[in-house]
Amino acid sequence: MKWLTWKELSRSKKVRALYTLVCVLIAGFLQASIIQIFMRPMNLLSSGFTGLAILIEKVTSTFWGFSFSASVGMLVLNIPVAIICGKSISKRFTFFSLMEVFAASIFLEILNWGPLFDDPLLNIIIGGFANGIMVTIALRGNASTGGMDFIALYVSNKIGKSIWSYVFIFNAVILLVFGSMFGWEYAGYSILFQFISTKTIDSFYHRFKRVTMQITTSKADEVIAAYIAECRHGLSRVDGIGGYSGRPVSLLHTVVSSYEVQDIAKLIIETDPNAIINTFKSEDFYGKFYLKPID
Repeated sequence: MKWLTWKELSRSKKVRALYTLVCVLIAGFLQASIIQIFMRPMNLLSSGFTGLAILIEKVTSTFWGFSFSASVGMLVLNIPVAIICGKSISKRFTFFSLMEVFAASIFLEILNWGPLFDDPLLNIIIGGFANGIMVTIALRGNASTGGMDFIALYVSNKIGKSIWSYVFIFNAVILLVFGSMFGWEYAGYSILFQFISTKTIDSFYHRFKRVTMQITTSKADEVIAAYIAECRHGLSRVDGIGGYSGRPVSLLHTVVSSYEVQDIAKLIIETDPNAIINTFKSEDFYGKFYLKPID
């Protein structure tokens, strides 16, 4: 893949790159702040490579007589994985995700925040929510916080299957080690912290959720042509008669990603202002489905 210079990039790509840059810098600042304000004072552990870096820092400082900084650990763990996995996933995604890790590491060394609340439960709830918002900001910028995201995407592209269950096992092992060495109470607090963070991400980031759209229209040919020109999803058509009007109508059926719904609905209404659109969540879906790559 040839890397383009800044002058060779189109204006839209420059705007997108600047947007992603702002997102990863904000995410990096928030990640470092969350570690300083909520996690370290409450002795909490996050998931993924960040959690592993924090665990290494705790083990070295407690048992080995020196402290291997979590900020350095985040870089040491992420850089080799990014180099290996970046060959199989988007180079842009890898670059900006790694930039988020660098930003978080630098801010972690610069910032010196103290705890915001004295109550442990309040720290866990607010910290978990803030952590979820931080991850969502990075994801919405088409980047990530690195670590296990690199590995999950790399392996999924290779074998065509999700490995998030193995990611869960990885996080569970870290928590077991953490709990056995530093107390099960803190491991339990960390599980609650991670749960709140995960639910927050699930509430604000819907890229991987699927939605069924049913469109009733009297201009099926025009709607289908506009849809196919803009989308890479298939759709089905059933022709019938309107129960009230008695005129020919068509029922179109398609399954799309939830983040596409608003754009598709707008496209359909522009093509047929009288179209009726009904949407509902697709809890289970079997078969081929196009998901736009993260770029």
